[in-house]
Amino acid sequence: MSITGIIPQLRTTDLRASLRFYTETLGFQIAFNYEDFYVGIRAGAQIFHLKQVDEPDPSIAWVEEGGHFHLYLETDGVAAFAAGLKARGVPLVKDVHETPWNTREVVLRDDQGHTLYLGEPL
Repeated sequence: MSITGIIPQLRTTDLRASLRFYTETLGFQIAFNYEDFYVGIRAGAQIFHLKQVDEPDPSIAWVEEGGHFHLYLETDGVAAFAAGLKARGVPLVKDVHETPWNTREVVLRDDQGHTLYLGEPL
């Protein structure tokens, strides 16, 4: 057996709003839609899932308080991507910065409050 991928799942209380955020705001694509409560989002060659739930994701506050993240999206062109977000009025939790572990990163939150990091190696 070999593992060919890892697919995280984010929970949302408003699937339509989350879809708008990930497709219109971030420019990702819908990979599949299952019965209007479960959607695969394609971010480049990667996929993550969104699941409609009744209660807000309890990990959101814990992640925010602890300086953690829900998704870390490895990419290139972080500065240009962040500039595009700012031009569209998307608030950033932390603007583009270089880290001691040799990455350039930007931090934002989705419509539900999930913390997203986009980073590239230096």
